Amino acid sequence: MKAADSKHAEDILALDVREISLLADYFVICSANSERQINAIIDEVLEQEEKNGVEVKRIEGKDGAAWVLIDLGDVIVHVFSNNERAFYNLEKLWADAPLVDISQWVVA
Repeated sequence: MKAADSKHAEDILALDVREISLLADYFVICSANSERQINAIIDEVLEQEEKNGVEVKRIEGKDGAAWVLIDLGDVIVHVFSNNERAFYNLEKLWADAPLVDISQWVVA
């Protein structure tokens, strides 16, 4: 989350999906205003995870850069364009998942 925040990702939130999904323990969701910013966020997340020895399982959607999914195993990071985020509305889809307090990792 710090990596995304450092590249000015917008509306960053984390959902605890441990009790409702077999896909991951947490979903991190954020958005950006442009394809360039989305790519900057993705690159920074990947760089920081590599520095921390976290294996990136896969990356989906990087070519289109409207919704990019980074699978880190226990954490899945979703980076959206603002329009795509509004359209897919993962927050509503996973509304049963509690929000994680990320205030210590992001600048308000």
